[in-house]
Amino acid sequence: MTRMPTMFIPHGGGPCFFMDWNPPETWNRQREFLADLPASLPQAPKALLVISGHWEEPQFTVQRNPAPPLLFDYNGFPPHTYELTWPAPGAPALSDRVQALLEAAGFPCPVDEARGYDHGVFIPLKVAFPQADIPCVQLSLRSDLDPAAHIAVGRALAPLRDEGVLIIGSGNTYHNMQKMMRAMRGGAADFVNGQEFDRWLSDAATRTDPVERDRMLAQWAAAPGARDANPREEHLIPLHVVAGAALADKGVKTLEDHVLGAVESAFTFG
Repeated sequence: MTRMPTMFIPHGGGPCFFMDWNPPETWNRQREFLADLPASLPQAPKALLVISGHWEEPQFTVQRNPAPPLLFDYNGFPPHTYELTWPAPGAPALSDRVQALLEAAGFPCPVDEARGYDHGVFIPLKVAFPQADIPCVQLSLRSDLDPAAHIAVGRALAPLRDEGVLIIGSGNTYHNMQKMMRAMRGGAADFVNGQEFDRWLSDAATRTDPVERDRMLAQWAAAPGARDANPREEHLIPLHVVAGAALADKGVKTLEDHVLGAVESAFTFG
């Protein structure tokens, strides 16, 4: 079994890839990036493990639902976006494996047998894996959003990469929604700090030395423009999990997209 990479992907805004926008090409680059994702892999994954910015629990919690429904956890979008489907099966055996790995590393890991896929999972993966034929399991963030803990959890999950599991962090590197909504409505918004943060983050995530990379990511909040780009970091922290799971593998920036005034980036490790 070839070792799988780990990936941080942007999941856009709400059901953005499945509705009309003005201008029409607003989300085209991210959509094309996601559609091309399977071709970038060394082989088809046996399963997907996804860490989304839309699920937080007091402890890292793993979904253990053999047939997860979709959670339409967005508001104010066209009616057809609440009728989307993505019937990927769950993988209880993978859920058990995740729980065992995290608990062996000292992290309590309860299971949630009712949890469905939130839109940080099904929106990007409906583009990347439209056949929905690869089993998928979701792992929550821990609600304290401690960056070092999320890197450590990623390290604990690293053995899954040699078992055919693709570990995906789904979020956004820029998530100042007030500024993005202002820009979408034609108002003035300053994105200079977001651009500064993206330059810093790109440097940190692609460091050759994994110790230095993880040190920088653990201290992300002190970076230039950090809190302007991420007033709250739940959409950024999935990157820390996949960076931890990368171990010594160097990160590569695989996407830089400018959308609604903001810069959004993607990274692959391994």
